[in-house]
Amino acid sequence: MFLGTYTPRLDEKGRLILPAKYRDELANGLVLTRGQERCIYVFSQREFEKQHEQMSQAPISSRQARDYARVFLSGASDELPDKQGRVTIPAMLRSYAGLDREVTVIGAGNRVEIWDTTSWNSYLEEQENVFSETDDEALPGF
Repeated sequence: MFLGTYTPRLDEKGRLILPAKYRDELANGLVLTRGQERCIYVFSQREFEKQHEQMSQAPISSRQARDYARVFLSGASDELPDKQGRVTIPAMLRSYAGLDREVTVIGAGNRVEIWDTTSWNSYLEEQENVFSETDDEALPGF
C-alpha cells in the first residue's frame, strides 16, 4: 500500500527520484498514465494489469467506459526506474499535469499520484472541508 506525501523535484530531463518507501514495489516496472484532477497516476505493473482487467469488464456498448479507457490507456507509458530510483516522466504527461520542477508525490493506496505542488496544495485546501464533513453515509463502516 502506498502512503504518505513527498516533495521531490523533477530534474532538467524530466526525471523524478521515487520516494525510497515506494521503490521496492515499483522496481520491476511501473506504468504512468493520466490521472483524474490533472495528476499522474503511477501503478506497479501488476496493479495496472488489474486496473485494465476491471476496465475490460465494462460493456463495449458503454460510451462512458470507452471514453474513459481511451483517455486512460492512450496516456499510459510503461517505465523502469534506473539504479538511483529515478523514472522519466514523458513530456506529454508532464504537460497534462502541468509539472515543472516542484512536484508533490502522494501515496493513494493502490497507486502513487504525482501532482504539480501548487495544484496539490489548492486541491488539498478545497477538500479539507469536505473531508471533515464526510460521514458514514459516504463511507459506510468507516
